[in-house]
Amino acid sequence: MIEIAAKLYVGDVVEMRKQHPCGGATWEIVRVGADIGLVCRTCGRRVLLSRRDFARGVKRFVKRGETS
Repeated sequence: MIEIAAKLYVGDVVEMRKQHPCGGATWEIVRVGADIGLVCRTCGRRVLLSRRDFARGVKRFVKRGETS
């Protein structure tokens, strides 16, 4: 499991362990707070995951977003 002590930024692209039903596995972070908002890069579906579920499901960071 990836250590999620690293900061999360809007615009980060992550690969999740489980694929979305559309077949996509890469997601873009669009909201950071108590929950993490993600958008599927294949079909555009939006989901909210708790930080705990996100930390368990993330496989790797594909691209890092802007730090500002």
